[in-house]
Amino acid sequence: MRLQKYMAKCGVASRRKAEEMIEAGLVKVNGRIVEELGFKVDPDRDIVKVNNKVIRLEEKMVYIMLNKPVGYVTSLKDDKGRRVVTDLIEGVKERIYPVGRLDIDTSGLLILTNDGDLANKLMHPRNEILKKYIAVVEGTPNRAELESFRNGLVIDGRKTAKAYIKVLKRFESDSILDIRIHEGRNRQVKNMCEAINHPVKKLKRVAIGELQLGGLDIGNWRYLDDEELLYLRSL
Repeated sequence: MRLQKYMAKCGVASRRKAEEMIEAGLVKVNGRIVEELGFKVDPDRDIVKVNNKVIRLEEKMVYIMLNKPVGYVTSLKDDKGRRVVTDLIEGVKERIYPVGRLDIDTSGLLILTNDGDLANKLMHPRNEILKKYIAVVEGTPNRAELESFRNGLVIDGRKTAKAYIKVLKRFESDSILDIRIHEGRNRQVKNMCEAINHPVKKLKRVAIGELQLGGLDIGNWRYLDDEELLYLRSL
């Protein structure tokens, strides 16, 4: 089994993140640092360490939906001592990690799992999984700005894919928008809103594909149900 796939199945991280860890020299096989992505391991014979800790295949796969509050970092640990999303998950023995990320000042739907293959499917651009956000922005975009957003905007030298945007409510100084994208660039929604001159004041993710946040209270979590798991496995 390829090393990055083994790491993902052990619940260390998604396959893509596992590849980054290998290239960074954080992974040892039988005591030797391995930086080759195509390196193969025998789960029954080889001893694999990540950050000098032995990893083993997870027997039970766990799939959790969290309504992330503002103020939590989407990570397993934080060098600055800030609160991390796994601090909110109590009573789960398996080593789970977040799929993708939400900024510290963004709230909403976050999936956590120890299934690296599933995490890879959710994050891979080719699957074009739609992510829905509700954003409060300064002012109200006009028709031309909305069309620019929908057709794609050049950010950091690259044009974004076509996106969905709709004004839900207008107020005197701001407005509420329904935004849907299938890319996953860093701070993409915020950067796109800034590009049309309507900076984000508040941002919440409410759906990933067919997974809906629904009535899950802020800071709470639950296991995905059978119907949701069937959807994820069909990707």
